[in-house]
Amino acid sequence: MNAEQARSIIIRPYITEKIYTKMDKEDILAFIVHDKADKQSIKEAIKILYNVDAVDVNTARTIYGKKAYVKFKAGAARDLATKLGLV
Repeated sequence: MNAEQARSIIIRPYITEKIYTKMDKEDILAFIVHDKADKQSIKEAIKILYNVDAVDVNTARTIYGKKAYVKFKAGAARDLATKLGLV
């Protein structure tokens, strides 16, 4: 997978007050992803785009599209959110 394919999988970060709490307590961030993206390709796209290893990925379909909840190692979620300008 190259950077262009990774950008087509990860559409944008998704931040709400609930996700902000999950970021602090559970090291989880949420992203809106392509409807056809699977968990493994989401993990790989996160690694390529942000140079951070994802520990686990859970997905859900919402009115905003397909949402991926990505769990990171301790402290990595806060660092990535800061780098993306979410906090």
